[in-house]
Amino acid sequence: MSTPALQIHEPNDTRAANRARFELELEFVQALANPFYLHSLGQQGILDQPAFINFMEYLQYWKDKDYARFIHYPHALHHLDLLQHAQFRAEIRKDEWREYLNQKQFDHWRTW
Repeated sequence: MSTPALQIHEPNDTRAANRARFELELEFVQALANPFYLHSLGQQGILDQPAFINFMEYLQYWKDKDYARFIHYPHALHHLDLLQHAQFRAEIRKDEWREYLNQKQFDHWRTW
């Protein structure tokens, strides 16, 4: 009798796990819109870790319209693209580059 109970709960557990992963990844992708967050990741050396680079590649699925519709901060997807490039990952560590990116983002929002 315990087997049917497991089968009934398993889909709900899987669904809950999938939802939690979706929400976590959505929150992380949206955080990428923040130049100060990117700068912090760069200063900590996280941006150049192979696991992080692979994760950025994996997160490219957020650019698909079925997922992108959940993004509230469109710069997140632009920054996700920029993080694919080693030069951007190196530059964002610098305070002046963080400020430049922050100003460009502000100017875009101000005039959009």
